[in-house]
Amino acid sequence: MTAAALPVAVVTGASSGIGAATARRLAEAGHHVILTARRKDRVETLAAELTAAGHQATAHPLDVTDRAAVDAFAAGLARCDVLVNNAGGALGADPVATGDPEEWRRMYEVNVLGTLHMTQALLPALTASGAGTVVVISSTAAHSTYEGGAGYVAAKHGAHVLAETLRLEIVGTPVRVIEIAPGMVRTEEFATTRFHGDTEKAAKVYEGVADPLTADDVADTVTWAVTRPPHVNIDLLVVRPRAQASNTKIHRER
Repeated sequence: MTAAALPVAVVTGASSGIGAATARRLAEAGHHVILTARRKDRVETLAAELTAAGHQATAHPLDVTDRAAVDAFAAGLARCDVLVNNAGGALGADPVATGDPEEWRRMYEVNVLGTLHMTQALLPALTASGAGTVVVISSTAAHSTYEGGAGYVAAKHGAHVLAETLRLEIVGTPVRVIEIAPGMVRTEEFATTRFHGDTEKAAKVYEGVADPLTADDVADTVTWAVTRPPHVNIDLLVVRPRAQASNTKIHRER
């Protein structure tokens, strides 16, 4: 298959963690991956790695909360078959009574509005492909709450509702909408970012959990869902480590 014939997959938040792992998996599955994230150096390094391995990859620095930049990016794409809305993240773990409204706003902007911007901008190309796929990486936080998580939970609930409503609204078009909701995933940045660089607090999130999910576990799940036949829609797939029964019930070894 020539490079021009490869299906094109756009992955947001591809500079690290689940986004980078998903880009690798989709490239291995035969996609030309377009890597987007704010950190130019990271996506360029990953694109070079994938290209050296014989895959098709292009880096495009992009802030999904910047609608003008998103529209310009979309206008420059000749084709889009898959959009993976992965850019997101959590900030803080304060109770509602003392939560920082600025952190809530930032989480909503990237998790919800960033997904909205990318989906709106690329939906015409996804439809024109004849077999488009929108993936929303939400979280188990999109389906149940926990103390200290209200801001992130609210944002991920927003992402879930966006995916669920979009699926209703575009039924009958050649675009499917897939939501992947990971539970506890240990990546190099998620918890550290949430706790503003406090590595000790970040480590406690995973303390005693023998095998949290990895970014590659989630990427494997995303790629499986994306590579089902076009008429097969994986509406919602919740994936947790065996040690996690719910957001608040986790087995920790002593």
